[in-house]
Amino acid sequence: MTSFPRSPRLIKGGIVLLDPRSGALLRTIALQYNPDTLTRSLAIQAVGEGDRLEAMRLKGPPTETIKLEAEIDTADQIEFPDQNPAAAQLGIFPQLAALETIIYPTSASLQSAESLARSGTLEIAPAESPLTVFVWSKTRVLPVRITEFSITEEAFDPNLNPIRAKISLGMRVLSVSDLPSGHKGASLFMAYLQTKEQLVQRSPGAALGTFGIGAIG
Repeated sequence: MTSFPRSPRLIKGGIVLLDPRSGALLRTIALQYNPDTLTRSLAIQAVGEGDRLEAMRLKGPPTETIKLEAEIDTADQIEFPDQNPAAAQLGIFPQLAALETIIYPTSASLQSAESLARSGTLEIAPAESPLTVFVWSKTRVLPVRITEFSITEEAFDPNLNPIRAKISLGMRVLSVSDLPSGHKGASLFMAYLQTKEQLVQRSPGAALGTFGIGAIG
């Protein structure tokens, strides 16, 4: 049975990992179900709070945070193990691992750091992690840092593999104030801001009469 030919194609939200230097694609993680809600907050970055001479100045983009809850469920897939053998054997462990390892340094980098420490190296710079990009439609492609991550596993198969879970993610958008000039994340943020500015032009304005006034001043 095919879907109605004119029905819109469902676009998924998710996370993309890029090489921070080359911008090469490393991994993509699509959310199984798009969350019903997305909570965003913006903290204004003002100059000289309390200084009347600086009251109208902004020192940088606002600090934007995003929170969402996503669900992962392989219960239906376990009924047909031939179609998805990994789900039948491991439940949602692979999907959870794909998300969780975003906030882990790699085992190779940890082993390398340990080897350097044993050889007498005094200062070991942490390895640079991949650039995490949150994608939520064409107008929201955001460099982010994951700041909160919690998992509630709600159902298990007979082998205690989780088969249903809720993921709570908190992310902080990385702006040009956070990243060096020329960084791939900085250019993604600028594209995001420029898209916002273009969208403003498509927002209907209002005459002062709408507010019941004829002029200001």
